[in-house]
Amino acid sequence: MYTGKIDEYFDYRFGRLEYRSLRFENRVLEGDFQGSAIVNYTAADVPHTRITEHKHFEMLESPRTVVTYEYPDRYDETKIPYYPVRDAENSARYEQYRQLAATGNVLFGGRLGTYMYYDMHQVVAQAISMAEKHLTASGHFRRAA
Repeated sequence: MYTGKIDEYFDYRFGRLEYRSLRFENRVLEGDFQGSAIVNYTAADVPHTRITEHKHFEMLESPRTVVTYEYPDRYDETKIPYYPVRDAENSARYEQYRQLAATGNVLFGGRLGTYMYYDMHQVVAQAISMAEKHLTASGHFRRAA
């Protein structure tokens, strides 16, 4: 299964798809900053989209904390492509790549391989489903009764 950028896999044959990236800013602070591992911010007047307070993942007691602010960022080749830009032009271009991918022997998955936004639990479920389907069709997998 290929989970990278589908346009890059095909050497940008139909042009480049657009992506959005993220910029992260870490801060070390005293005490407990937000009382939760992740808080999403959706208000238009707030420049960051998420704050992660890492010690809450492990439920650690600590006099200090590390928080990461997440900001939307333009994508370029020096950055990580986190999200597809799903407008009419990019959707039409992706459809060309999807049709080309359907003619080969490579399974494309994840956000970049299918040019869709997914939460991570959805990506894991997609990978399991695609693997089961592919292995069942090839005779290498059967569900236990």
